[in-house]
Amino acid sequence: MKKLNTKWIISGAAFIMFLLLILLVKTVDVAPIGPVGTSIGLSGINGAFHKAIGEHRFFYVLTQLLGYAALLVAGLFAAAGLAQWIRRKSLKAVDREVLCLGGLFAVVLLLYAFFEKVVVNLRPVLEKGQDMPEASFPSSHTVLACVVFGSVTFILKKYLSDPKALKIAKIVLWSLAGCSVIGRLLSGVHWLTDIVGGVLISIALIAAFSACLDLFCKKNREGNR
Repeated sequence: MKKLNTKWIISGAAFIMFLLLILLVKTVDVAPIGPVGTSIGLSGINGAFHKAIGEHRFFYVLTQLLGYAALLVAGLFAAAGLAQWIRRKSLKAVDREVLCLGGLFAVVLLLYAFFEKVVVNLRPVLEKGQDMPEASFPSSHTVLACVVFGSVTFILKKYLSDPKALKIAKIVLWSLAGCSVIGRLLSGVHWLTDIVGGVLISIALIAAFSACLDLFCKKNREGNR
C-alpha cells in the first residue's frame, strides 16, 4: 500500500507542476518572439534557449522516426489485445495489463486532441507552406515516446520470462524515451517549456498507470485464488 501511495503522490506532484507551468507560460514574461510575432510565455528563457540550440534537421527526423516506433509498439499491443478479445470471446478475458495499457493510450489521445484545441504555446518555427506555427505545448512527440516506451516496461515481466532479456528490453525502451526527449529538444522545433511540459505530464501518466496496474492486477490475482 505504501508503494502504491508513493506512485499516486509522484503522479499528483508531476501533474500539479504541469499545471503550474501552464500558468507561468500563459502569464509570465509573455512577448512576441514567435516566427510571425506570436506571443510566447517565459520568453526570456525560451528565446535564449532556442537561440543557443538553433534548428537541427537530423534530430527532427530522428524524433519523427522514434515517434513512428512508439506508434508501432502501441499498435502491436492494441493488436494483441484485439486478438485476445476475439480468441477468448470476452473483453474481460483480455490480459489486465493490456487493458490498462489501452486505457493509458486513450488518455494520451484525448490529451493530444485537447491541446490541439486549447493552445498554450505555438512552435518557434514555421513548416513549409504554413502561415501560422503549430501548437507546441506540451510536445506531443515527447509525451508519445515517454508514455509508450515507459509504460511498456512495467508490463514486460508478464511476457518475458528471461531476466536478462527483460533487463535489456527495459534498457532499450527507456533509452528510446530518453533519446526522444533529448532529440526533440535539440531539433529546435519546440520551446524549452514544451519539452519540460511533455516530460512532466508523461511522469504523471506513467506513475498513475503503474499505480492502477498494481491495483487492477492485484484485484485480478486475488479474484483468481
